[in-house]
Amino acid sequence: MDDATLNTLKSWIGRSITRHSDLPVFGAQALAGAINHTEAPDTGNPLPLPWHWLYFLDPTQRDSTGEDGHPRKGGFLPPVPLPRRMWAAGALDIAQPLVLGLATEKTSSITSVEAKNGRSGPLVFVNLKHELRQGHDLCITEEQNLVYREAPRERSELPPGEMATEGPEFSREMTPDPVLLFRYSALTYNAHRIHYDREYAVNEELYPALVVHGPLLATLLLDLVYEHFPGARIEKFKFRAVRPTFDNHPFTLCGRRSGNHLLLWSVDHHGYVCMKAEATMTL
Repeated sequence: MDDATLNTLKSWIGRSITRHSDLPVFGAQALAGAINHTEAPDTGNPLPLPWHWLYFLDPTQRDSTGEDGHPRKGGFLPPVPLPRRMWAAGALDIAQPLVLGLATEKTSSITSVEAKNGRSGPLVFVNLKHELRQGHDLCITEEQNLVYREAPRERSELPPGEMATEGPEFSREMTPDPVLLFRYSALTYNAHRIHYDREYAVNEELYPALVVHGPLLATLLLDLVYEHFPGARIEKFKFRAVRPTFDNHPFTLCGRRSGNHLLLWSVDHHGYVCMKAEATMTL
């Protein structure tokens, strides 16, 4: 990437946008149904983490949507001239939980834009900071890391991945299916076709199957925590995607506890680690 292009992208640093939501209960109840909860949160209840990703969505118009389903380049995010975008990592610092049904403000700002060369070619990293407030209280501070890369020119097998070094103390096996992926796409207004359009995912982006959303995996890892530690309050959470997960095989959510610190990860049917995460909780 030439210096002029990178300088143009860096001119987006410092841009910010503020959105508002009353956190209507339907989104949370719909996600609860999608991930098979028998009980769902109601108005006035704390919103589980990271379910705030269901809110503050950008209602992109149809004629402002690219062929892949993403919004066209430009706007709030910089117009990175690389076609494949993914939410690679993130971190949450939670001062207090959000409450469903209350007026909530989210301010997002672009904090950095960096270009690097990786094994797959040029990469551009765009980092964002989000602050979520209810009333005068700062509830959640979030860092979001996006990475842009070139599209593959030919179909190829994924290279061998990293195996988990320790076994889990608690776990849950899941079999993803197109209905779950479609529902999560709809609830997060994510039109990226790799998650619900199998023909596009396989023939255009050259994946072996539909891709399980990284944010969905992060959500399910924290759901595993809530399952095994009812009433836990999550104070910090960070995650990083290291390998894609596909819908044509089961995957396993895993966790280990050391005091109030949790190591969390997901593994595919080969035993390769796909997402790594850590959380701090109080009971």
